[in-house]
Amino acid sequence: LLLYVCSMQMEVGIEECLHMEFEYGKSKYHLKDVIVGKIYFLLVRIKIKTMELEVRRRESTGSGTNTYVETETLSKFELMDGVPVRGESIPVRLFLGPYELTPTYHNINNKFSVKYFLNLVLVDEEDRRYFKQQEITVYRLSEKS
Repeated sequence: LLLYVCSMQMEVGIEECLHMEFEYGKSKYHLKDVIVGKIYFLLVRIKIKTMELEVRRRESTGSGTNTYVETETLSKFELMDGVPVRGESIPVRLFLGPYELTPTYHNINNKFSVKYFLNLVLVDEEDRRYFKQQEITVYRLSEKS
């Protein structure tokens, strides 16, 4: 399984079987933003049954060997059902407003972090799961008085 990640683009590949790109507009989103992008299929030689996009939150507390990590899937958004063909593209529009998001926090006092990930999941006809995960930053818009 070959996976490549570029800024604001996720490439998912299985050598000689599947190559696809997920392009999206940015890597930082406010709490009520919309993730807009497109998935392109460049090579398809396996039978994909479904594809979904998940938003995951990973919280970690503690430090060193006493670190506790909890990951929660906040949304599962089905992008496709059925077998794609080479050259096909799928538009993506995922609204973040309905989900209970908090801002991203990185390593507060070396004891607390909250991170968010886009997780692209493909399931083939033999129920094998392939996925690629990319971190995104979520922030709160400042309130104007």
